Amino acid sequence: MGLLRLLVLAVLASEPRAAGGAETVGNSSEGLLEFSVGKFRYFTLKRPSPEEAILRHISSNVTFLIFQTHSQYQNTTISFSETLLPNASETGTDKGLVFILRPEQSMCTWHLATLDAKPVQNVAIPLSYSERDPIPGGCNLEFDLDIDPNIYLEYNFFETTIKFAPANLGYARGADPTPCDIQTGRGSRWRLQYDVYQYFLPENDLTEEALLRHLRRMAEVPQVKASAVKVVTLTANDKTSVSFSSLRGQGVIYNVIVRDPFLNTSAAYVPAHTYTCSFVTTEGNCSSLGRVSSKVFFTLFALLGLFICFFGHRFWKTELFFMGFIFVGFFFYILITRLTPLTYDVLLALTAVAGSVGGVFLAAVWWRFGVLAPCLLCVGLVLGFLVSSVTFFTPLGNLKLFRDDAIFWVTFSCIAVVIPVVFIGCLRILNILTCGLVGSYSMVLAIHSYLYTSLSYITLNVLKRALHVDFRGAFLNVPFQTNDFIILAVWGMLAVSGITFQIRRERGQPFFPPHPYKLWKRERERRVTNILDPSHHIPPLRERLRGRLARIKELFRKEQPAGERTPLLL
Repeated sequence: MGLLRLLVLAVLASEPRAAGGAETVGNSSEGLLEFSVGKFRYFTLKRPSPEEAILRHISSNVTFLIFQTHSQYQNTTISFSETLLPNASETGTDKGLVFILRPEQSMCTWHLATLDAKPVQNVAIPLSYSERDPIPGGCNLEFDLDIDPNIYLEYNFFETTIKFAPANLGYARGADPTPCDIQTGRGSRWRLQYDVYQYFLPENDLTEEALLRHLRRMAEVPQVKASAVKVVTLTANDKTSVSFSSLRGQGVIYNVIVRDPFLNTSAAYVPAHTYTCSFVTTEGNCSSLGRVSSKVFFTLFALLGLFICFFGHRFWKTELFFMGFIFVGFFFYILITRLTPLTYDVLLALTAVAGSVGGVFLAAVWWRFGVLAPCLLCVGLVLGFLVSSVTFFTPLGNLKLFRDDAIFWVTFSCIAVVIPVVFIGCLRILNILTCGLVGSYSMVLAIHSYLYTSLSYITLNVLKRALHVDFRGAFLNVPFQTNDFIILAVWGMLAVSGITFQIRRERGQPFFPPHPYKLWKRERERRVTNILDPSHHIPPLRERLRGRLARIKELFRKEQPAGERTPLLL
């Protein structure tokens, strides 16, 4: 069997090299995949039949290779040999191996396999580097491989964290590698720098074709720099770990480029991707992102919000209920989530109940006491919360200064409090602005329960910060694509229309309605003393209810025969 394999390799080595292209598809022979440096290849792996990958005609100035393979969610195993060893094989969706070339070596092989029952669609590419290029993962001390160019990705509801092994300086074929931690001077790996890049897939596109197509833009250094966004630059003294805000249902690709500023060279790690959801489990599946409870809650919330957007100032007590619902519901959700292990559906139901109680309480305070100050303070703080959330949704939120919780929450609270203070001389304008902006934003949250939109993270990021301590170190980048521009335009249009409509409608009207309790009390006294008022002769409520109930019973009572009937004679 070994002699037959050597014969096949010799025949392949004697054939002329085919003209290169950007990608290749298909097998050169059964069980053997032939690759070319810098060219992507699509292939399908099946469980019973592992494949062997071969790369020929390696240039003499190449000192090491990175062979990487990618799939959407099914695992692929890549190894140096048919026998899987912990320090010579990797299994996952985005995995690669570094192959250090020996002198005069011009061909190398890898082995690919999968344990998944279904066929796995892969795309793979071998990349070559010279002795001047840094070696990604060359100083690995944490993971299994001796040289590990992979990016390890972990995520939860709040944050996504990537980790990678430090790189080492490049060296010539046959030479000894530079020691990793013996010295920290200019001639050691401590001069290397790491640029972390983030690339967003098209929104609401979970197809395998889209992922594999966009992964090609994140494998090589020039394409990564041209296509992705550089988030942060780490030095050798920094921890090789970076956290990002989790965007559930949104595809994201991460990669790290290690640079040698002394030689002006660079190399790319193996890119890793995530949707922060699962394609195989029932809980948190990518195909059903919105829970039924979330859809019901935010749909009803948006319907009330749209009513407030256009009619909130006229229906003052309804608006107070809406603002009290938001104010109490937000703090109650944070409190009960941090103190109890209840499920999401139960938390949402309890939040709806608590928010309703808060809304009724605020409306009742106005009805009984008629004091504008506490009511408008609550209204102004809700608008201030939205303005402050928008402020930290911008690149300002990624500043290192605001990773300190004390600085962040003090600044956030100051912005929120400044808004009602600024409008203290024009309270009606404050109220109408809050109705238009907050009421129309409820539509954005409702859309997010059906379809991903980055605009929902204006407030979700603040909620995550309040619920999860480690979220303070996460970068808050989100994609801003066609869907987001459309939703932003709709949000702006609704807000402007609602504000304009209410300002024109309330022109010439009293700034705020009169005290409801005093009006009710005055009306009640008038009915008691004024016998000429028809309402004075209205029976008590209990008697009216009994009368209506009796009339309803009459409708279902069978008519009794009355005997012979004769017409009246004139």
